[in-house]
Parts: sequence; structure tokens; C-alpha cells
Amino acid sequence: MTAQADAATIWDRHRIWVTLGAVALIFLAAIEALAVTTVMPIVSEALDGEALFAVAFAGTLATSVIGMVATGAWSDARGPRGALYVAVSLFIIGLLISGFAVTMHQFLIGRLVQGLGTGGQTVALYVVVARLYPPHLHGRIFAAFAAAWVVPSMVGPFLAGAVAEYLDWRWAFLGVAVLTASAFLMIAVRLRGVDLGQGEPQDRRALVVRLLLAVVVAVLAVVVGFSAEMEPSIGWPVAIGAVLAIGFAVLPLLPPRTLRAGPGLPSVVLMRGIVAGAFFAAEAYIPYLLMRKFDFSATWAGIALMLAALAWAGASALQGRFGERLGNHRITAISLSALLIALVCVLLAAVFDVSPVVVVVGWAFAGGGMGLLYPRLTVLTLAYSNETNQGFNSSALSISDASGSAVAIALAGLGVATLGGEAGAFSAVFAFCIALVVVAVVPGLRLGHAAESPAT
Repeated sequence: MTAQADAATIWDRHRIWVTLGAVALIFLAAIEALAVTTVMPIVSEALDGEALFAVAFAGTLATSVIGMVATGAWSDARGPRGALYVAVSLFIIGLLISGFAVTMHQFLIGRLVQGLGTGGQTVALYVVVARLYPPHLHGRIFAAFAAAWVVPSMVGPFLAGAVAEYLDWRWAFLGVAVLTASAFLMIAVRLRGVDLGQGEPQDRRALVVRLLLAVVVAVLAVVVGFSAEMEPSIGWPVAIGAVLAIGFAVLPLLPPRTLRAGPGLPSVVLMRGIVAGAFFAAEAYIPYLLMRKFDFSATWAGIALMLAALAWAGASALQGRFGERLGNHRITAISLSALLIALVCVLLAAVFDVSPVVVVVGWAFAGGGMGLLYPRLTVLTLAYSNETNQGFNSSALSISDASGSAVAIALAGLGVATLGGEAGAFSAVFAFCIALVVVAVVPGLRLGHAAESPAT
């Protein structure tokens, strides 16, 4: 590595505008993600769609798989610039549809379109990082992405709750759409002339097959979500059958031996899906629990997510600075332990009469665990990749993330609907998520030693 490369930073004159543009996209995506989690209980009630509460989350994650596959292939073949622009446009269109929706089904259509953009944006940004930043800066840029969550995490949940409570929930979507459009104009100008690579010719037939499989995965994940509207005697067999079908359909979209926790990249990708499912399935019901059992307003329910998001950003910064020295196995142990502590806290709050402080403080441990683990898994994915498969591997990581989250959230929604939807039903969700964290230990022990310092 040359002295000039050693001196390079993510903020030097060759990369500053790309860094700013990427961080701006992450910032706005963070605002939207935090806002949706906070206001969804109000939205589902206003649009008379409480049975479809979980689909509002799972549907977006499901269609994001399609965006991930398309963007990964596009980035490998032609570079990530065009893919990024299309993805951001779809993100904005989806927000507008949801913001103007007058029925729950219209709202869900917007969420599905938004998912196409969200998934594509994530993969495109990962490929931009891989092609413009040297490996020793990957930890720093992903830490910067995490830092882009700091301001939204400080004010996003609280502000979204306040907007929904005192103005209208629609502005939680329309406001983000306006801000994203404004930022996108700046980003498009700044990326002009930046060499993002032209990519390599790709097998079109293989791409068509992968896109069709992505559509199948997305449709099946939405089916799992809609099973909550069915009678349990029908809904559960439908959901289980759909989950099994997803397992087969997703195989060609992931590295070989992923579902068998093969060493190295396969375990990295598998672990991402499992921990994402555990965290986001539980988080979707944190505001609901606080509102139903503890009579929190939407504004105050957002504070529980705010503390967790701050912990996430702080832990991500630590990973960016000390990740190579901590090593993969140590990070795995710390992260999964933090997630277990958090899930046990919220489970106790759902079952027993304890202070809501247990939920708020306990969930911060989950944010810290995810902040440490998430960027580490991304760094490992790039460490196990080269320029010919960066798009595929980045999309595989995001597909695992989205598929795991979508399926876990949809199954959680079905469980809550089966048990009557009261606060006590949430205990089943949190117990399910604890089981997922325990399962994550298996791939966590097989991550390998890539991107570690020699002394680790």
C-alpha cells in the first residue's frame, strides 16, 4: 500500500462529494425507516388496516429483494450510477403513493414501490464504496453511513410521532419525499464525471432467472404477511408453505452453501438474514407494545427507538475504528449477547407488570449489538469479494437481510393476529426473536478471519 493510499480519507478531495451524496441518501432513508416504525400503529388504525400491520413492513422488505437483484446485476454490468438514480426515483414515488393513500391497500402499494427503490439504493451504494474506496477505508465509510443515522435517531422517532399526533401521519412520508428529491438533485450533479466503472458483460439468461426468482421470493413473502387476514387453520399452513418455498427460491440468489452456514462468505450472508429478522421483527412491535400496554403516545413511543438508534450509531463508530482489532468472533459474541439482553427485557415487559423503562433502556442494547455487527458483516462481504462479483455479493447480503426481515416480521404478525392482537400476544413475537438470535450463533462461529488485524 502506498503512502498516498495510506493518507487517503473518505473526505479527501477525490471522494468528498461521493461521500456526502451517499451519506445524504442514508440520512434520508434513516428518517423514513424510523418514521414508519413510529407512526405505523396510527396509520393502520386510520386506514382500518390493523390486520395488515405487518405487511406494511414485510411488503417493503420483500419487494426490496427485486431491487437488490436488478441493481446488483446492473452494477456488475454497467456500473452503479444509473442503478442508483433509478432506485432513488422509485423510493420517492413510493413515498408519494403512501403519503396520499386513502385506503390501507393503496398505502401498501406505495410501500411495495418504495421497497424496490430502497433495496436498489442499498446495493448501489455498496458497489460505489467498493469501487471508489480502498479496502482500508471501508470500515470508515460504513461507520459514516451509521453516523448518518445519528441525527435522525436523535429527532426522527420523536418528530415522526409528533407529526402524526399533532399534524397528520401523511407528512411522515410526504416530507421525506420532498427532502429526498431536493437532495437527489444535488447528488446527481456531484456524481457527474466521477468514474464508477463500466462493469463487465453479464449472462442475460442468468439475470432473467435471478429476477424471476426475486419476484417469486417477494410475492411469497407478501403472501406470508397476508396470511394474518386468514383463519389461523388456513393462515399457518399457507405461511409455512410460503416460507419453505422462499427457502428454495432464494438459493440461486445467495452464495453456495449459505443455508448450510458454509465457512466465510456464506455464513456472513446467512447471519445477516437471521439477526435482521430477529431485530426488525421485534422492533416493529416496540411502539405498539408501549402504546397498547403502557398508554404511551406516538411521540413518546418514538423515544424508545431513538435511544436504540443512538446506540446503533455509536457502536458502528466503534466498529469502524476497532473492528479489525476486536476480530470477528469477539464482535459476534458481544453483539449476540447484547441482542439477547434486549429481547429478554422486552419479553419481561410484555409478560409482567414492569416499568416501561425496561423496554426503553433494554432495547438500546439491541441497537448497540446491531451497530457493532451490521457494518462488520458488510466489511466482511467486501473482503470476500472481487470486482467481478461485488454486485452479486452485495445484493446477496441485502437479499438475505430483506428476506430474513420480511419473513420474520410476517410470521410475527401472523402470531399476533392468531393470539388476538393484544399486548400479551407480543410476548410470542419476542420469544420467537430470542430463538432466532440463538440460531445465529451457528453462522457466527464460521465467519472466518477476513478483515482482521494480524494480532487478532
